[in-house]
This record gives sequence, structure tokens and C-alpha cells, in this order.
Amino acid sequence: MTPTTTAPGPAPGRGAIRAGDGGRRGRPLLLGVRHHGPGSARAVRAALEAEKPAVVLVEGPAEADALVALAGDPSMRPPVALLAHAVDDPGRAAFWPMAEFSPEWVAIRWALDRGAAVRFVDLPATHTLAAADPTWSDGEGADGGGAEADGLRIDPLAELARTAGHQDAEQWWEDVVELRGDGDPTAPFEALAEAMGALREAYGHGGHPRDLVREAYMRLQLRAAHKEFGDEVAVVCGAWHVPALTRKTTVAADRALLKGLPKVKTELTWVPWTHRRLARRSGYGAGIEAPGWYGHLFTAPDRPVERWMTKVAGLLRAEDHLVSTAHVIEAVRLAETLAALRGRPHPGLDETTDAVRAVLCEGSDVPLDLVRDRLVVGDVLGEVPAGAPAVPLQRDLSRLQRSLRLKPEAQERELDLDLRKETDGARSRLLHRLRLLGVDWGAPAAGRAGTGTFRETWRLRWEPELHVQVAEAGVWGTTVEAAATAKAESRALAATALADITALAEQCLLAGLADALPVVMRALADRAALDTDVTHLAQALPALARSLRYGDVRGTDTAALAEVAAGLAERICVGLPPACAGLDADAATAMRDRIDEVHQALVLLPDTARPADRWAGVLHRLARRDRVPGVLRGRAARLLLDEGRITEDEAAPLMSRALSPGAPPQDAAAWIEGFAGGASGGGLLLVHDERLLGLIDTWLTSVPPAAFTDVLPLLRRTFSAYETGVRRTLGELVARGPQPDGPGRATPGGVPGFAAALDRERADAVLPLLHLILGTEVTA
Repeated sequence: MTPTTTAPGPAPGRGAIRAGDGGRRGRPLLLGVRHHGPGSARAVRAALEAEKPAVVLVEGPAEADALVALAGDPSMRPPVALLAHAVDDPGRAAFWPMAEFSPEWVAIRWALDRGAAVRFVDLPATHTLAAADPTWSDGEGADGGGAEADGLRIDPLAELARTAGHQDAEQWWEDVVELRGDGDPTAPFEALAEAMGALREAYGHGGHPRDLVREAYMRLQLRAAHKEFGDEVAVVCGAWHVPALTRKTTVAADRALLKGLPKVKTELTWVPWTHRRLARRSGYGAGIEAPGWYGHLFTAPDRPVERWMTKVAGLLRAEDHLVSTAHVIEAVRLAETLAALRGRPHPGLDETTDAVRAVLCEGSDVPLDLVRDRLVVGDVLGEVPAGAPAVPLQRDLSRLQRSLRLKPEAQERELDLDLRKETDGARSRLLHRLRLLGVDWGAPAAGRAGTGTFRETWRLRWEPELHVQVAEAGVWGTTVEAAATAKAESRALAATALADITALAEQCLLAGLADALPVVMRALADRAALDTDVTHLAQALPALARSLRYGDVRGTDTAALAEVAAGLAERICVGLPPACAGLDADAATAMRDRIDEVHQALVLLPDTARPADRWAGVLHRLARRDRVPGVLRGRAARLLLDEGRITEDEAAPLMSRALSPGAPPQDAAAWIEGFAGGASGGGLLLVHDERLLGLIDTWLTSVPPAAFTDVLPLLRRTFSAYETGVRRTLGELVARGPQPDGPGRATPGGVPGFAAALDRERADAVLPLLHLILGTEVTA
């Protein structure tokens, strides 16, 4: 078994063979395997039952001997992995995964159940993790090398399949090993041992020079075991290594290869693994195409195809697909027929997949993708005993997961939280603390929970790599709260950007880190006092505003932020008008986004910290100052109109002046983008106010042909952001033109498209629906 590091490398091939000595079942018993092959696992179990060795040597880091007894714990459920990480640098880590159908796992459990000794004989992780050479840390190619020729690594499985006349190595392997029926399960071992020997003679280490060192260490451990146990020794390792273990070498030569290897202090433990991470598409070099399918082949007592189709039918029925018993019977028949037509001994994954698509999915790939994801790959997540070694932070996290009933799951799921409930509030704080620590177990679901509501929605998925992230975060503290507090304080002291500190303050409030807030607030006050860039101030205000407006949902005290937020708002009002003068197009667009953010943030501030009238005055100056770019003048006019600070009658002259014949066409187009930009809902405004639409239409028809080409991209960007229905309605209004009896007719004393006065009876008709939505009572 070979490790997978946190930076997976290429995916070399695998072999699964039983090696003897000249065709005899000699001693020691060398069982060359494919690391995650159910056929190899069955063969290993049968061979061990027949030979009953006193000790089983397993390919894996030698330090794991101290952990092997945990594999016999009833609460240990594969898939699991050995995790090794450097004590001083937890991010430097490697995994050695095992599934229920992994030959190494089967060998370990066989030995523990029968009282035989178990030892790991691969190169210690202290050397593997210390090596600076990238070829030493790819961790995934030990039983499948790659050819040195042309600098490439060969795939032994593909080479053997090609020699046998097959282009598909996985299909060839299934036929030769995984789909074998009754009979001697060890029959392929000797032939594959000879084949691997031929490959090693032709390709040497196959592009993996570190294999020579690993194999030297294995030979030393094999000699030591033979000295202690005599001939009662069995070795379970990657088939690629078997020829090297039978090669005649001296102890001195092997020790010479190991001399001077770098070392680093390491710690090892068992961690849960997933079928999804065993899949080759996950980047795991020793991965297989279909972990779920291989697990089924290993566990099915008989009739694997029939049982597989039954599983598929159950999944599709659970997803409301109509699948009958007759469908299952027909799918089995089709799979067997396809296997016969293709000359295969039994239906394999290709045949069952084709049958599922044709019969159970009625030719559609949509439900078939569900089958591939849930069954062919699968979301099985292993479990390890509570007594397995772990960093203190991991133990605290496990305790919190149990107390808050947040079970780690391999399948992505959504979690809705009501922050008014004590348990949900604690869950929210835990997830926010983990995000601050860089442990990405959960991520807020975009668009599900509106900003500032008492609800949150998270998407959760537990990945094995999170154990490494927890180990890395362990340097900050022994509990989740203490670690998050220490990291927040460190980030506050190291931050140089004001927006980073305000975002950190918001994170601290969401995570309930009251002890970190004083440090963060001091850093925020110091940075805000020194920063004179209005853009930086504008970027910092929204996070503070959200914290002030919604922090009380979690019961946190936000009074300390109010003074800082009020000071930022005042300084923005003072510095924004001069900062907006003379900007180029790109800078003006960026400043428009800052103005939008500040405007939305000011709405969230409490009355004591909100300079509403002063902000309105700033917008008035921006809307009327010619030196301000058109996009900013247009956006200022739109914000004033939306807030009721100006009427439609006052907005029309602003638009008329911006779109007058004397205005440069590009500046006029920028004004339109600012005023009626798609993100601001300007399309609906133009639909309902044909006067403003008419002004734009009149200006557009008067743009000279030479200038029209220049302003077209800007206008296209503005109007393409509108929803399809809004664009269609605007097109219809422009094409129709004003009509005396249509929606745009002029009414006495009014303007096109609008009545002379508000029709209160029609407006009140919507009130019952609003009360129903808001859950309020209708008042007389």
C-alpha cells in the first residue's frame, strides 16, 4: 500500500499477483496485490487461510505498528487511512488509505482475528515526509512505476493488458481477477509474478527511483521477520515490489541505500476515509475507477449482477424514478447478453452501466449520473475509534460534533440553522470558527439566507484532508474556541488593509469570539485613524454595518463597533466628492461599486451612527458636478430617486442635461449605465416611467453615426444585464411609441404611462397578500 500525499502526484499502474518461488508455494509467502482490488483481497484471504503464517508483513509506514491493534476495534469501520504528518509542519502529510476490499486491510484483520503478528515494513514516514525531492513525496507510485524512457512512468497494468491484446487495462483486470468465479483464487499470482519480473527487468525502477530505497528497507524488515519467525512469514505488498523482494542482495548493500536519509519528527493516527477519495478522478494516484462497484463485488455473497441492479433500482425509486421488478430482470438479462457478445466471462461495470442506461434509465444520462455518483463511486465514510491518537484540537472538535449532533458525512448536504435556537446558534458559531481556522467543513450557501436574517444555510461535506487542516490549526490552541481566538488576534495584529480588519471583526462576531474582539477593535481603530484613502474606508464600512445591524441576532454586544462605524461614515462623506473628480473609466466603475456598498451599509447603521442627511447632500453634489464621471453622476441621481430625496420631475432635468447634444456621447452613455444599470433595477424604472425612457430614446437617435460605434458596447452592457422580460417590454414600448389609448397614453394633468394621482384603492389591494407573507395582522 502506498501513501497519498496532500499534493497528489501522477497515477501509476498497479498489479495484483501472488509470487512464489519457481512455481512453488515457498517461504516467505509473497503476495503481490493491487492495492484496492477485491479480487486481490479475496486471494490474499484464501492464501492466508491455507498457509496460516505466524506474522503478516504489510506495505505501510513502519511507525504504524503501534496503531495496528486499533484495526481490530469493533468501532473501526473502513474506508480508513493512516495519516502521518510532520509535528512542526502539520501541512506536510501523507495518507495510506484502506477500504474494506483492500488486500492490506483484509490481511491485517485476518492476522488480528487469528492471533498472528502484524508489522508494517515500508520506509518510515519520518524519512518520506522529510525528503525534499518531489519524487520522494508523491507517495502514490510505489507499486507501479513509470518508464525512464522519455522521462515518463509506465503503467504496469496497462503494459500487461496491452501485451495480452487489450486496450482497456481496467476491463482486462476485471476479466482476469475481479470477475473470476469459483476455483483457486490464487491461480493468477504466479503468472503475474513472472510478468512483473519481466517488466522490472525491462524498465528497472520504472521512473520511481525512491522505490529502490523503499524496497531495500522492505528487504531488511523481511530478513528480521524471517530471523524471528522462521519460514512462517507472509508479505502483502504491491505486485510491482515482488521481484525486488526476491532479488539476491546483501544486508550491507541495502543499508547503504538507507544511509544518510533525512528525518523529520512525525506523528501517525487513523482517520476516516471516503470512497470518493479512493476514486482515481479525485487525484489519488493509486485510485480506482469505481470504489462502490469494487466494494459491491467484494461483499456480495453471490449473484453480484442481480444484487447490483437491485441497488440501482432502489436508488432510482428513492429519487422518484419509475423502476419495476421487470425492469431489473430485463437489465440483468441485457448485461449478461452484452458480456457474452463482448467475450467477457461475466458482466463487468461497462456491461452493467450500459444495461442500466438502456433499461432502468430509459436511455437518459441524467439518472445514470446519479447512479455513478452514489453507487459506482459512492459516499461511504469510514469511522475510527475514539481512542485513536489525535491532536487536542481534533478531540475537542469531535466532542463538539457529538454534543451538537453534527455528524461528519461524505455526501454533501445542506443544513438550515435558526439562530434563535440555542443549538443552532452553537452550530453556527462552530462552523464560523472552523472557517476562520481554515477548516473548510462547511460553506455558507449563497442566496439561501438573506443577509441579516435569523437563518443561515450551510453546505457541509467532510473530506479526509480536513484532518490535516485540523492538525495545522492545532498550533493555535487546544480547543476550537481558543484556537480561533488566537488566530483572529494574530491576523488583526498582522493585517495592513482596513477592509481585512473589518471583515475579521465581522467573522469574530459571527463566530462568537468575544475575547478576540478587543484586540481586533484596537487594531481597527488604529488602522482607521491612519488610513486616509476613501476607497479603503468605503470597502471597510459594509462589514461593520452588517455586524452592527445583525450581531444582536446571535446575542453579541456590538456597541464597540458603533463609534468606529460612525467615524468611518463621516470621513467618507467628507472625502468622497473630491475623490470622485477626474477619474478614468475603470476607476469610475470601481468607485460606483464602492458608492453602492456605502449606500447599502448606511441603511444598516443605527440611527445614532447614520449620517443620512449628510450622505444625501454628498449624492446631490455628485449628481450635479460636471467634473464627476457620468457613471457616478447617473448612479447618484438614481440613489437619490430611489430614496425619495428627489422626485421624478427633478430627475428628468438631470437626465436631460446629461443627455443634451453638447454632452460627449461616451459620457452620456456612462450616465445611462450609472442611472439605469441592470444591477440597480433600472430596467423596471424605465418600463414604468416612459418619460425617462423617452429621454434615453431621443438621445440615442441623435447620437452621430461615428460616435454610435463607440457608445454601443457600453449601452449593450447596460441593457444586457436586464432580465429577459424587461428587455422584451422595453423593446415593445420603443417599437410602439406613445399611443393615446395604450399604456403610454397621456392622462389629464399627468405624464405618459402614469395617472394624474395615486389610485389608493388599487394600491391597497396588495395589502392582504403582504400581511400574509409577513405574518402581520391587518389593521383597520
